[in-house]
Amino acid sequence: MSTQTLTPTTEPSQIPKVVSDLRATFESGKTRPIEWRREQLQRLKVLLEEREGDLLDALEADLGKPRLEGWATDIGIVINDIEHALRHLSGWIKPERVWTPLAQRPGHASIHREPLGVALVIAPWNYPVHLLLLPMVGALAAGNCVVGKPSEVTAHTSSTLARLVPEYLDRDSVAIVEGGVPETQALLAERFDHILYTGNGRVGRVVMEAAAKRLTPVTLELGGKSPTIVDRDANLDVAARRIAFGKFLNAGQTCIAPDYVLVTREQEQPLIERMGQAIRDFYGPDPAESPDYARIVNEAHFQRLEQLLAGTTPAIGGERHAADRYFAPTVLRDVAPDSPVMSDEIFGPILPVLPVEDVDEAIRFVNDRDRPLALYVFSESNAVQDRVLAETTSGGACVNTTVMHVAVPELPFGGVGASGMGAYHGKTSFDVFSHKRSVLTKPTRPDPKIAYPPYTKLKERLIRRFL
Repeated sequence: MSTQTLTPTTEPSQIPKVVSDLRATFESGKTRPIEWRREQLQRLKVLLEEREGDLLDALEADLGKPRLEGWATDIGIVINDIEHALRHLSGWIKPERVWTPLAQRPGHASIHREPLGVALVIAPWNYPVHLLLLPMVGALAAGNCVVGKPSEVTAHTSSTLARLVPEYLDRDSVAIVEGGVPETQALLAERFDHILYTGNGRVGRVVMEAAAKRLTPVTLELGGKSPTIVDRDANLDVAARRIAFGKFLNAGQTCIAPDYVLVTREQEQPLIERMGQAIRDFYGPDPAESPDYARIVNEAHFQRLEQLLAGTTPAIGGERHAADRYFAPTVLRDVAPDSPVMSDEIFGPILPVLPVEDVDEAIRFVNDRDRPLALYVFSESNAVQDRVLAETTSGGACVNTTVMHVAVPELPFGGVGASGMGAYHGKTSFDVFSHKRSVLTKPTRPDPKIAYPPYTKLKERLIRRFL
């Protein structure tokens, strides 16, 4: 992992012109034809395929990300979404005929999906390629111009994207703006037709406040403490592996990572033992030596995680090396529900395990807290699976697995309540960057006088009957 210091930035004074140039492009009609949309999606796919090495080098420099993990979670998932959009785009853009009431016949009603205009995508640092480019797939498929704002925290990836995107995509229609708070504030001062932000709730409120000044619609992909419920009849071997995989992927820096586990008391120790074995199977006896385990993104987040461990006695892990920001896969037990590690999203490789008497207590525990971005339940009982899904609310959910729902293009990805608003992925991405325009088309003949004043008793009877 590189220690080179980069400060990617776009001069804030240039940002108004960047946005106004994109708006001029959109108003010219250049981005509306399906041929233009297909070309941009295909060129984005070519970028990801031809410059895979550049992107993986940047991810490794920023996050110590293993190359296969980087490809699967940051590159391959975007290629999959592009291919899905290319297969279905011609169907998505066709006007959708809807039922027309008798009183409006002859005539037909339809929904036309039109591009919104100029979109802004603000991405976080944890999956800096995926979470910038995947929303842009939807914006381009819908025929918009788009500004992408990568995170300055992953500076190598930001500068790589800023260099590559103009090489492959239409420079008149797509722009990358680099930088931190000043540049983001300058962007938010401009007029956009939709803003999609991924990050934490604090900044999400700032984005929403800025958008409200112009009545700009927003999609907010936030986070929260995603719970995992392990029932007494769960397959513990599989549960342990899949929880450990979802939690320690990207060193726990995943918005939908299992944030804590609720397990029946008699299964607590067996589950912890099996997670320990899964960690050894994945990363060997010392994960610090594993080429398959990532690092914490920067010193500030490393210190934040250290503070969360203060006063705890890990059942597994707890080792860390500040020099290379290594933080071991760590499992905690005997954790108080009101402790710091249970108060905010962990966003790192620390997994509290809390015992409960039964599924009833687990459901109450989840429902007493903010609605999470994801929820996971492990059980061999269909009745338990159905009950957990029916009696809880979350942005998304998985049964007997973790995090993998994000890889299904036709599953909308988004939060609920404190974990976000709106969704994207697949056709949902196309829809979120489209305006659904309602259109009623009628012939000029016939033109019955019953539709117009003066109103008579006969007209009233007919209108009341057929309207």
